[in-house]
Amino acid sequence: MSCGDPHETDCSEVLDHLYEFLDREMPDGECTKFEVHFEECSPCLEKYGLEQAVKKLVKRCCGSDDVPTDLRAKVMGRIDLIRAGHLVPEQDVVAPQAPEASAAQAGPAGPAAPASQTPATQE
Repeated sequence: MSCGDPHETDCSEVLDHLYEFLDREMPDGECTKFEVHFEECSPCLEKYGLEQAVKKLVKRCCGSDDVPTDLRAKVMGRIDLIRAGHLVPEQDVVAPQAPEASAAQAGPAGPAAPASQTPATQE
């Protein structure tokens, strides 16, 4: 989205980092750039106001719920990966089984076939 007017800070940059600005998770200098942009750009100011209202509503409705410790750790871990520039899978990655556990389940000749699929012995 862009209002079409030239700005020192591009609309797309502001909108890409809007949540960081809302949460005050950026350096003061960057916040100042965004504040100047909002003074110049009414479409971005409107988007900022909408997102700020949604954030306040969520805080009021859900702000007293405790976040499970493991969920918080998982979310913070993903945020750290993203900030470090790593790709994060859309779904959780399931840890592979240890090789000895897989082999023990499969037996020495590999996975056992169901009884209906075992080959008949020839006489």
